[in-house]
Amino acid sequence: MRLLWRIALASAVLALASNPAAADNWPAKPVRMVVPFPPGGATDAAARIYAQHLGDYLGQSVVVENKAGAGGEIGAEFVAKSAADGYTLLMGAVGSHAIHAAMPDKPGYDFGTAFVGVSMATSMPMAVAVNSSKIPAKNVQELIALAKSKPGSITFGSAGPGTSQHMAGELFQAVTGVRLMHVPYRGSGPAITDLLGGQIDMVIETLPALLPQVASGKIRLLGVTTAERATALPDLPTLKEQGVKDYSVATTYALLAPTGTPPAVVDKLSAGMRKAAAMESVQQAALKLGADAIATSPADTSAMLKREVARWADVVRLSAAK
Repeated sequence: MRLLWRIALASAVLALASNPAAADNWPAKPVRMVVPFPPGGATDAAARIYAQHLGDYLGQSVVVENKAGAGGEIGAEFVAKSAADGYTLLMGAVGSHAIHAAMPDKPGYDFGTAFVGVSMATSMPMAVAVNSSKIPAKNVQELIALAKSKPGSITFGSAGPGTSQHMAGELFQAVTGVRLMHVPYRGSGPAITDLLGGQIDMVIETLPALLPQVASGKIRLLGVTTAERATALPDLPTLKEQGVKDYSVATTYALLAPTGTPPAVVDKLSAGMRKAAAMESVQQAALKLGADAIATSPADTSAMLKREVARWADVVRLSAAK
C-alpha cells in the first residue's frame, strides 16, 4: 500500500512538472485572447478593455487576436479545439454562440460543453425602439396593444436570421403573445437606417447602435430589455417594469477557456478579470460603449452559459415552429 501511494505521488509530481499551466509558473508566455469578430465591434472592444489590465495582473502580455467569420463561429471553434492549457482563450458573445448552437446547421463544436466560464466581461442592454412617425406607442404596453390589434402587420428588423436581435424579437413575441413580421438585414446598420426611414416599424437593438439616432427624433425608445435599468439611460424603464414578465435580454460578453483547462489557471484568470472590472477606467470605457463592466466567478460564469444555451434553444424551437 505504501509503495502504491509513493508511485501515485510521484506520478502526480511528474504530471504537474510536465504541465506548466497547472503549475505556479503559469503563464510562462503571452496569452492569446481570440475575438471571433472583426476589429472595431463590441466583442473586440470588450476584449481590448480588459486585455492590458489582465496582462498586468498575470505578468505576461494578453494579445487580442481577431479570427472572424461565420457569425463568430470560426474563432470560437478554433479556441474550442485548442489545447486546454490557458494560453488560448475566447472573448465570446454568449447569446450569439448559444443561438448558433441551437440552429439546424450547428457549428462544428458543442458550445454548451466546449468551454468553461472564466468571467463575464461586459453586459450591454438592448432596447425596444420604434419609428416615431409610424408607431404612436409611448410605452411597451401601448406597443403590445397596437400589435395585438393588427397581428402580423408591425414589422421588426434585425441584423439577420439567427442573430441576437432576431431572437430577442422572437422572445418578445413569445412572452407577450403578439405576432410581428420579421425583416432580416445584413447587419444592424442597414436595419437602423430603414427604421429611421420608416421602411420598418421597430427593432430590438443594442444601445450603442441606437443612442446616436435618438437625438434625430425619428426613433423613440420604449424600454430596455435588461432586468435592471441601463446605466447609460437611467430614466428609461425596463420591460419588466412595464409589465412584461419573463423577459430579460442583454448582449453579454464573457471570457471562456477550453474545457479541461486546469481550475487553478481558470481561477487566476478570473481573479484578474475581477480586479480589472473594479477599476474606474474599465468601468468608464465600458460605459462609453453603453455597457457595464461586470466580472463573475468561474462557477457563476459557467452557470450563466448553461442558462443561455437552454433559453435560446427554446426560443429557436419556438421560432422554427411558427
